Amino acid sequence: MKLPCLHLLPSRLKLPTRAICLLSAYLFLCPFHSHSQIQSLPHAYAHNDYWHKRPLLDALDNGFTHVEADVYLRHSRLVVSHNPPLFRRKHTIEELYLRPLLNRFEMAATGDQSALDTIVLMIDIKSKGRRTVIALNKLLERYKPVLSSCEDGKITIRNLTIVVTGHRPLHQLESEGLRYLFADADLKNINHELEPADLFMTASCKYSSLIRWKGKGKILPSEQDRLIALVEKAHALGAKVRLWSSPDNKPVWDFLMNCGVDLINTDKLVALREYFNTQY
Repeated sequence: MKLPCLHLLPSRLKLPTRAICLLSAYLFLCPFHSHSQIQSLPHAYAHNDYWHKRPLLDALDNGFTHVEADVYLRHSRLVVSHNPPLFRRKHTIEELYLRPLLNRFEMAATGDQSALDTIVLMIDIKSKGRRTVIALNKLLERYKPVLSSCEDGKITIRNLTIVVTGHRPLHQLESEGLRYLFADADLKNINHELEPADLFMTASCKYSSLIRWKGKGKILPSEQDRLIALVEKAHALGAKVRLWSSPDNKPVWDFLMNCGVDLINTDKLVALREYFNTQY
């Protein structure tokens, strides 16, 4: 199925000559593999993706369609880092994700499209939410043609869907008429009858806050029943469910999939790819 609105930036994205040269060299040395040969994994979620040797690229080469990055606003720069970037220079969300993804989408626009031509980027906001969202919206101006959006309650899915979690200012997001940012809901407190149906793409919480089982022995039926009930509430809202900090092992992955969890959170990209390729 062809993706809607694949009219990419012919002239609106204006980068300095030096930046274009550096980006071209980077893409030449670390090219995307041909995604027509990669099986996309709609349930695979790359937790703290920037920790990998090749941020974004390792996830895409393993078929992941959901990637996560922690972001701090520092001196007008949206820096990707797990801890506050106080001393040494860090890469920005644009350098590691937005520019390489834009290049990928531009290359795919002239050929057959696949599930890997639409990506969800989860931005975990670590700094003050309001200021960070303002800076993020300003940055996204040049990427609008490839961004999923919501206007007057109507959602349009394009190549890149951006979901914010962490310090996300929900009231600020709700007040935007034309919005390019979606949000991650608190799974344990979700209420599909009260929540806006066009705001949340995902719903998540920490695994250990719901489940004590780590993959050995028997799981308590009450814990399983509670998770299934929460999954049903999230699905009624149209949100995909993820449990972060879940044990990275096959029994837990089986359990989560059987309970209807949509996204398996992992640091083990290759192991999860092999799991899905053999089990599903």
